[in-house]
Amino acid sequence: MKKAVFLDRDGVINRPIIRDGKPFPPTSVEEFEILPGVPEACAKLKAAGFLLVVATNQPDVGRGTLARETVEAIHAKMCAALPLDHIEVCYDGGSAHGQPSEFRKPAPGMLLRAARELGINLAQSWMVGDRWRDIDCGAAAGCRTVFIDLGHDETLRATPDYRAKNLGEAADIITATTRP
Repeated sequence: MKKAVFLDRDGVINRPIIRDGKPFPPTSVEEFEILPGVPEACAKLKAAGFLLVVATNQPDVGRGTLARETVEAIHAKMCAALPLDHIEVCYDGGSAHGQPSEFRKPAPGMLLRAARELGINLAQSWMVGDRWRDIDCGAAAGCRTVFIDLGHDETLRATPDYRAKNLGEAADIITATTRP
């Protein structure tokens, strides 16, 4: 079985758009900006034998405030720039019929689906994210977790295995603590 690093998108791979002190995803391809050091961090993780899987909530599509085509165009730009193996997206805008989606983080559905489809051993894998939902998702899937602390005004629910300032630091932690 393969090992993977699951990456949240906004705040980990690309610069979030900050409005009123809160992070939001880009709303156009033009707003999508890959953070410094991300290509090098991805290359380091790939060289260490990890699959790279993006797992991202994009609820604005489900809410009707962002076109799915825009998200897909952003992902095409991202895939052209980075050595990604797979992208999992949850477009749900919230809970359906009062029940949360099994794929919307913090639920582990996107990671579980990718693991089935790609033959990933979740116990040998990692989830890297900048929000509590990412850490809860990774923990629920049985992955080790790295929290990228961007200083958002929110409280973590699960304790991450590690903390980092950016994806480059997270890649250093992952490669230093993973057995071949």
